[in-house]
Amino acid sequence: MPTLLLPPRYTPDTNAIWQAAVAAGWETERVHGWRVHDDLRGTDVVLYGEPLFAAVVADQLGLALLEPTFDWVAALPDPLRKRRVEFTTLAEARRLTEPSFVKPADDKCFRAGVFASGDELPVEAVLPGSTPVLVAEPVEWEIEFRCFVLEGRVVAHSAYLRRGNLNRAEDGSWPATNEEVEVALAFAAEVLSDVAVPPGVVLDVGVIEGRGWAVVEANAAWGSGIYGCDPSAMLPVIARSCCPRAKVREEDRRWVIRS
Repeated sequence: MPTLLLPPRYTPDTNAIWQAAVAAGWETERVHGWRVHDDLRGTDVVLYGEPLFAAVVADQLGLALLEPTFDWVAALPDPLRKRRVEFTTLAEARRLTEPSFVKPADDKCFRAGVFASGDELPVEAVLPGSTPVLVAEPVEWEIEFRCFVLEGRVVAHSAYLRRGNLNRAEDGSWPATNEEVEVALAFAAEVLSDVAVPPGVVLDVGVIEGRGWAVVEANAAWGSGIYGCDPSAMLPVIARSCCPRAKVREEDRRWVIRS
């Protein structure tokens, strides 16, 4: 059985993944100070945590992290995206003169959102102009679904946002109608049949007001939030999203973004 390696900070997500791993018979360990024990090197380790944690620990353990390329959503066919999305740099985004949705392409170095112009973005003294970003036209999402995908098939899903608000009910559930779930999964399957994704990945899809179903984005399974997804079903997805560098399959090399 693999060992699940978690960051020092306790969160509802890391706690849920930990409980699922224990139930599955996995070994579990939290990293303290982001330094791993020597006896973990060369063992079957699965990482789950924020990008900086994962990158630091993966480097120590010789692991490859599989994730979508930074321009993945921008490169999608228009019918799957249904909005303008451009992969560019923060320096270019600072030249924007009209409202645009801007988010970091790599990590959460600044808060994603709609900016009235490039003047509202972090300045050079805060973030270098070379920082990769995604710039999109602002749209209204009616509902958004998170899908954990293993080898091209959705194995866990959750409706996580409605009209930009967290879709969590008072009883802790993440409600969606049977029709919403059915259509979301059908659209996700269509995307996965048309577009290449990492073998273990998170795909977010949703409904753009007035335009229909579209891809929101794709993210690394080893660092994505759970929302209402089944943590037990997520475990093999997370496990498939990282592996020893020496054992990366040829067809997976394109998804090793962090050296």
